[in-house]
Amino acid sequence: MFLRLRQLCLVAHHLDQVVDDLAAVFALRVCHRDPLVERFGLQNAVLPVGSSFVEVVSPLVEGTPAGRHLERRRGDGGYMVICDTDDLPHWRTHSVNVGVRIAAELVHEDYAGLQLHPHDTGGALLEINTTRGNGADPLGPYAPAGPHWQSHLNTARVKRVAGVALQGSAPEQLARRWGEILDRPLQADGQDHWRLTLGNAVLRFIPPRDDRGDGLAAIDLEVDDAQAIRSAAVARGCPCDDEGVMLGGVWFSLRTA
Repeated sequence: MFLRLRQLCLVAHHLDQVVDDLAAVFALRVCHRDPLVERFGLQNAVLPVGSSFVEVVSPLVEGTPAGRHLERRRGDGGYMVICDTDDLPHWRTHSVNVGVRIAAELVHEDYAGLQLHPHDTGGALLEINTTRGNGADPLGPYAPAGPHWQSHLNTARVKRVAGVALQGSAPEQLARRWGEILDRPLQADGQDHWRLTLGNAVLRFIPPRDDRGDGLAAIDLEVDDAQAIRSAAVARGCPCDDEGVMLGGVWFSLRTA
Protein backbone atom coordinates (compact mmCIF):
# COMPACT_ATOMS: atom_id res chain seq x y z
CA MET A 1 0.00 0.00 0.00
CA PHE A 2 1.54 3.29 -1.09
CA LEU A 3 0.78 6.84 -0.04
CA ARG A 4 2.30 9.65 -2.03
CA LEU A 5 1.92 13.40 -2.36
CA ARG A 6 0.07 13.85 -5.62
CA GLN A 7 -1.38 17.34 -5.76
CA LEU A 8 -1.27 20.70 -4.02
CA CYS A 9 -4.10 23.16 -4.39
CA LEU A 10 -3.87 26.95 -4.15
CA VAL A 11 -6.83 29.27 -3.91
CA ALA A 12 -6.80 32.68 -5.58
CA HIS A 13 -9.07 35.64 -6.14
CA HIS A 14 -7.97 35.87 -9.79
CA LEU A 15 -7.32 32.46 -11.31
CA ASP A 16 -5.69 33.47 -14.58
CA GLN A 17 -3.17 35.81 -12.96
CA VAL A 18 -1.79 33.11 -10.66
CA VAL A 19 -1.86 30.44 -13.39
CA ASP A 20 -0.02 32.74 -15.78
CA ASP A 21 2.63 33.45 -13.12
CA LEU A 22 3.13 29.72 -12.43
CA ALA A 23 3.41 28.96 -16.13
CA ALA A 24 5.84 31.80 -16.87
CA VAL A 25 8.10 31.41 -13.84
CA PHE A 26 8.33 27.61 -13.74
CA ALA A 27 7.80 26.85 -17.47
CA LEU A 28 4.70 24.80 -16.67
CA ARG A 29 1.71 24.05 -18.88
CA VAL A 30 -1.96 23.74 -17.98
CA CYS A 31 -3.08 20.17 -18.61
CA HIS A 32 -6.70 20.35 -17.50
CA ARG A 33 -9.56 22.65 -16.52
CA ASP A 34 -12.21 20.57 -14.83
CA PRO A 35 -15.84 21.58 -15.46
CA LEU A 36 -16.93 19.34 -12.58
CA VAL A 37 -15.57 21.80 -9.99
CA GLU A 38 -18.30 24.23 -10.99
CA ARG A 39 -20.68 22.21 -8.80
CA PHE A 40 -18.60 23.48 -5.86
CA GLY A 41 -18.85 27.07 -7.14
CA LEU A 42 -15.26 27.03 -8.42
CA GLN A 43 -13.16 27.25 -11.55
CA ASN A 44 -9.72 25.66 -11.74
CA ALA A 45 -6.57 24.91 -13.68
CA VAL A 46 -4.16 22.00 -13.14
CA LEU A 47 -0.45 22.07 -14.04
CA PRO A 48 1.81 18.98 -13.89
CA VAL A 49 5.08 19.31 -11.95
CA GLY A 50 6.95 16.06 -12.49
CA SER A 51 4.52 13.33 -11.49
CA SER A 52 2.66 15.65 -9.11
CA PHE A 53 0.39 18.61 -9.76
CA VAL A 54 -0.28 22.16 -8.68
CA GLU A 55 -3.91 23.16 -8.98
CA VAL A 56 -5.31 26.67 -8.63
CA VAL A 57 -8.98 27.21 -7.81
CA SER A 58 -10.98 30.41 -7.65
CA PRO A 59 -14.55 30.97 -6.42
CA LEU A 60 -17.23 31.76 -8.95
CA VAL A 61 -19.90 32.52 -6.34
CA GLU A 62 -20.00 33.73 -2.77
CA GLY A 63 -20.14 31.39 0.19
CA THR A 64 -17.87 28.58 -1.00
CA PRO A 65 -15.40 26.92 1.42
CA ALA A 66 -12.58 28.12 -0.84
CA GLY A 67 -13.91 31.67 -0.63
CA ARG A 68 -14.13 31.48 3.15
CA HIS A 69 -10.55 30.23 3.16
CA LEU A 70 -9.49 33.31 1.17
CA GLU A 71 -11.19 35.51 3.74
CA ARG A 72 -9.83 33.64 6.75
CA ARG A 73 -6.22 33.77 5.53
CA ARG A 74 -6.63 37.27 4.10
CA GLY A 75 -5.76 36.57 0.49
CA ASP A 76 -4.39 34.07 -1.99
CA GLY A 77 -2.53 31.08 -0.60
CA GLY A 78 -2.27 27.35 -0.06
CA TYR A 79 -5.50 25.42 0.37
CA MET A 80 -5.23 21.63 0.01
CA VAL A 81 -2.75 18.78 0.37
CA ILE A 82 -3.81 15.82 -1.75
CA CYS A 83 -2.33 12.33 -1.55
CA ASP A 84 -3.13 9.23 -3.54
CA THR A 85 -3.07 5.57 -2.64
CA ASP A 86 -4.03 2.12 -3.90
CA ASP A 87 -6.13 1.29 -0.82
CA LEU A 88 -8.74 3.96 -0.18
CA PRO A 89 -10.91 1.75 2.08
CA HIS A 90 -7.98 1.42 4.47
CA TRP A 91 -7.71 5.19 4.83
CA ARG A 92 -11.47 5.59 5.24
CA THR A 93 -11.41 3.17 8.18
CA HIS A 94 -8.21 4.59 9.62
CA SER A 95 -9.51 8.17 9.49
CA VAL A 96 -12.60 7.22 11.45
CA ASN A 97 -10.46 5.32 13.97
CA VAL A 98 -8.31 8.38 14.69
CA GLY A 99 -11.33 10.67 15.04
CA VAL A 100 -11.31 12.42 11.68
CA ARG A 101 -14.62 13.06 9.97
CA ILE A 102 -15.07 12.57 6.24
CA ALA A 103 -16.10 16.01 4.98
CA ALA A 104 -16.87 14.81 1.45
CA GLU A 105 -16.68 11.66 -0.64
CA LEU A 106 -15.86 12.22 -4.30
CA VAL A 107 -16.63 9.66 -7.00
CA HIS A 108 -16.33 10.10 -10.76
CA GLU A 109 -15.82 7.20 -13.13
CA ASP A 110 -12.49 5.56 -12.13
CA TYR A 111 -11.70 8.17 -9.47
CA ALA A 112 -12.68 8.19 -5.79
CA GLY A 113 -11.54 10.48 -3.02
CA LEU A 114 -12.01 11.36 0.62
CA GLN A 115 -11.79 14.94 1.81
CA LEU A 116 -11.08 15.00 5.53
CA HIS A 117 -12.62 17.61 7.77
CA PRO A 118 -10.10 20.46 8.26
CA HIS A 119 -11.25 21.05 11.83
CA ASP A 120 -10.10 17.51 12.62
CA THR A 121 -6.79 17.67 10.75
CA GLY A 122 -5.63 21.27 11.23
CA GLY A 123 -3.26 23.08 8.91
CA ALA A 124 -4.93 22.46 5.55
CA LEU A 125 -7.68 20.54 3.84
CA LEU A 126 -6.33 17.00 3.40
CA GLU A 127 -7.61 14.66 0.69
CA ILE A 128 -6.70 11.06 -0.07
CA ASN A 129 -7.79 9.60 -3.40
CA THR A 130 -7.30 6.74 -5.80
CA THR A 131 -7.65 6.22 -9.54
CA ARG A 132 -8.55 2.69 -10.59
CA GLY A 133 -5.95 1.15 -12.87
CA ASN A 134 -3.23 3.58 -11.79
CA GLY A 135 -1.39 1.24 -9.45
CA ALA A 136 1.90 2.62 -8.21
CA ASP A 137 2.90 4.13 -11.56
CA PRO A 138 3.54 7.86 -10.93
CA LEU A 139 3.09 8.58 -14.64
CA GLY A 140 -0.14 6.61 -14.86
CA PRO A 141 -3.73 7.84 -15.06
CA TYR A 142 -4.78 10.55 -12.61
CA ALA A 143 -8.34 11.67 -13.19
CA PRO A 144 -8.14 15.21 -11.70
CA ALA A 145 -5.41 16.06 -14.24
CA GLY A 146 -7.40 15.02 -17.29
CA PRO A 147 -6.85 12.20 -19.77
CA HIS A 148 -3.66 13.49 -21.43
CA TRP A 149 -1.70 15.20 -18.67
CA GLN A 150 1.56 13.47 -19.58
CA SER A 151 1.76 15.34 -22.91
CA HIS A 152 1.74 18.67 -21.03
CA LEU A 153 4.62 17.80 -18.71
CA ASN A 154 7.68 20.05 -18.97
CA THR A 155 10.66 19.53 -16.64
CA ALA A 156 13.02 22.07 -18.21
CA ARG A 157 13.08 24.15 -15.02
CA VAL A 158 11.30 22.12 -12.34
CA LYS A 159 11.86 18.38 -11.91
CA ARG A 160 9.38 17.56 -9.19
CA VAL A 161 7.57 18.58 -6.02
CA ALA A 162 9.89 17.54 -3.18
CA GLY A 163 7.59 18.50 -0.32
CA VAL A 164 5.32 20.98 1.35
CA ALA A 165 5.43 23.01 4.56
CA LEU A 166 2.47 23.60 6.84
CA GLN A 167 2.82 26.44 9.31
CA GLY A 168 1.17 26.38 12.70
CA SER A 169 1.20 28.22 15.98
CA ALA A 170 1.88 24.82 17.60
CA PRO A 171 3.90 22.99 14.91
CA GLU A 172 4.69 19.93 17.01
CA GLN A 173 1.02 19.38 17.83
CA LEU A 174 0.09 19.86 14.18
CA ALA A 175 2.83 17.45 13.08
CA ARG A 176 1.74 14.79 15.55
CA ARG A 177 -1.84 15.03 14.36
CA TRP A 178 -0.85 14.62 10.70
CA GLY A 179 1.52 11.80 11.64
CA GLU A 180 -1.39 10.04 13.33
CA ILE A 181 -3.73 10.61 10.39
CA LEU A 182 -1.22 9.53 7.75
CA ASP A 183 0.20 6.77 9.95
CA ARG A 184 3.79 7.88 9.39
CA PRO A 185 6.55 8.47 11.97
CA LEU A 186 7.72 11.98 12.78
CA GLN A 187 11.25 13.29 12.89
CA ALA A 188 12.47 16.42 14.64
CA ASP A 189 13.97 18.80 12.10
CA GLY A 190 15.44 21.54 14.26
CA GLN A 191 13.78 23.52 17.00
CA ASP A 192 9.99 23.62 16.49
CA HIS A 193 10.39 22.01 13.05
CA TRP A 194 9.06 18.54 12.29
CA ARG A 195 8.80 16.30 9.25
CA LEU A 196 7.18 13.13 8.02
CA THR A 197 8.03 11.28 4.84
CA LEU A 198 5.64 9.97 2.21
CA GLY A 199 6.63 7.78 -0.71
CA ASN A 200 7.79 10.68 -2.85
CA ALA A 201 7.94 13.79 -0.69
CA VAL A 202 8.45 15.26 2.76
CA LEU A 203 5.78 17.11 4.74
CA ARG A 204 7.31 19.77 6.97
CA PHE A 205 5.67 21.46 9.96
CA ILE A 206 7.06 24.84 10.86
CA PRO A 207 6.38 27.89 13.04
CA PRO A 208 4.46 30.69 11.30
CA ARG A 209 6.25 32.47 8.45
CA ASP A 210 3.66 35.27 8.59
CA ASP A 211 0.61 36.44 10.54
CA ARG A 212 -1.99 34.71 8.36
CA GLY A 213 -2.64 31.80 10.67
CA ASP A 214 -2.19 28.07 10.25
CA GLY A 215 -2.01 26.84 6.69
CA LEU A 216 -0.05 25.64 3.70
CA ALA A 217 2.86 28.04 3.67
CA ALA A 218 5.47 26.67 1.26
CA ILE A 219 6.05 24.19 -1.54
CA ASP A 220 9.50 22.66 -1.99
CA LEU A 221 10.57 22.20 -5.61
CA GLU A 222 13.51 20.26 -6.99
CA VAL A 223 14.79 22.40 -9.85
CA ASP A 224 17.42 22.38 -12.59
CA ASP A 225 17.52 26.08 -13.46
CA ALA A 226 16.98 28.23 -10.38
CA GLN A 227 18.46 31.30 -12.07
CA ALA A 228 15.96 31.16 -14.94
CA ILE A 229 13.16 30.82 -12.37
CA ARG A 230 14.33 33.84 -10.40
CA SER A 231 14.79 35.91 -13.56
CA ALA A 232 11.29 35.06 -14.71
CA ALA A 233 9.91 35.90 -11.26
CA VAL A 234 11.56 39.32 -11.33
CA ALA A 235 10.14 39.96 -14.82
CA ARG A 236 6.66 39.11 -13.53
CA GLY A 237 7.04 41.30 -10.45
CA CYS A 238 6.95 38.32 -8.07
CA PRO A 239 8.99 38.55 -4.84
CA CYS A 240 12.07 36.32 -4.80
CA ASP A 241 15.46 35.83 -3.18
CA ASP A 242 18.28 33.29 -3.35
CA GLU A 243 16.10 30.65 -1.64
CA GLY A 244 12.89 30.86 -3.62
CA VAL A 245 9.98 32.84 -5.06
CA MET A 246 6.51 33.88 -3.88
CA LEU A 247 3.56 33.13 -6.16
CA GLY A 248 -0.13 33.03 -5.36
CA GLY A 249 0.50 33.70 -1.67
CA VAL A 250 2.76 30.63 -1.34
CA TRP A 251 6.53 30.48 -0.97
CA PHE A 252 8.18 28.12 -3.47
CA SER A 253 11.51 26.92 -2.11
CA LEU A 254 14.03 26.10 -4.87
CA ARG A 255 16.27 23.11 -4.31
CA THR A 256 18.88 22.13 -6.87
CA ALA A 257 18.36 18.70 -8.40
